[in-house]
Amino acid sequence: MDDAEAIFSAAQAGHLRHLPPAIAVWLATTSRVRHAHTEYDSLLTEGYEPDAARFFVVDEMNAVLTDWGCARRVSAEEELPGV
Repeated sequence: MDDAEAIFSAAQAGHLRHLPPAIAVWLATTSRVRHAHTEYDSLLTEGYEPDAARFFVVDEMNAVLTDWGCARRVSAEEELPGV
């Protein structure tokens, strides 16, 4: 439930609130998964560039999305600036 509340809150805040709801929720979801369920932030702390860190956590992210029953997946090439 914590994840759902965080995603809902993020989708309504900041730069995401101006986007169509489906896009805002997807971006908020991928951001939540990346930061709360992978080693992304640790990789950044270790000095990895954001694109490299995203590459290394894409499989972890997709595993979480699968566990949540989400049919959509994140690709290693996906560009989501500022999220």
